[in-house]
Amino acid sequence: MDYMKNNKYSLLCVFGCFLLFFAANLQANFQLGRDYGSLSRPLPVKEDGVVDVVEVFWYGCGHCFNLAPVVANWASKKDSSVNYKKMPVTWGPIHQLHAKLFYTIEALGISDTAHQAVFTAMHKEGNFLQNDAAVIDFLVKLGNEKSVIIKYMNSFSVKQKVKRAIELSKQFKVTATPMIFVDGQYRIEAKGSHAQMLKVVDHVIELQKPIS
Repeated sequence: MDYMKNNKYSLLCVFGCFLLFFAANLQANFQLGRDYGSLSRPLPVKEDGVVDVVEVFWYGCGHCFNLAPVVANWASKKDSSVNYKKMPVTWGPIHQLHAKLFYTIEALGISDTAHQAVFTAMHKEGNFLQNDAAVIDFLVKLGNEKSVIIKYMNSFSVKQKVKRAIELSKQFKVTATPMIFVDGQYRIEAKGSHAQMLKVVDHVIELQKPIS
């Protein structure tokens, strides 16, 4: 009797494991055209064995605010085979101002703390940073010299980066934020949870990695 009972439980355990395995594989079976898209004009792929991942975002986007800590944790676990970076969206004047803020923060070398401080200011403190004066005042309060801030905000380098972001946003056909692009060829949108979005990104990254 005990043998039959144990055998029954063993069969249930095997069946349960099979269901879990099937569900995991079903979830991982992401498809082009359903779970992610491709660009009609993809960027050239660098032949360096590194997969480029670009998250297009806007500081004023609530979804981007919520995604920021999740994607930061995700990116921290990647090795040198994945090159992750953010790119600000540049649809209109306010987005381009915030793109200038993003690249000024990078030029000042305060990315580790300032990007999150911008999100907090906008989404927690109601400071939407709607003009140059507000941006300068905000960066001064973070401990930066006003003259240095103005120098970087008006620098050729920052202007060129904003210009490049405008060009890429058009080429990528960014219609919403956040969007993540892999190797300038594949587009992943925020259709479900942040975790699900990043699972799709991981799937596409694996497809793009060179076969060893």
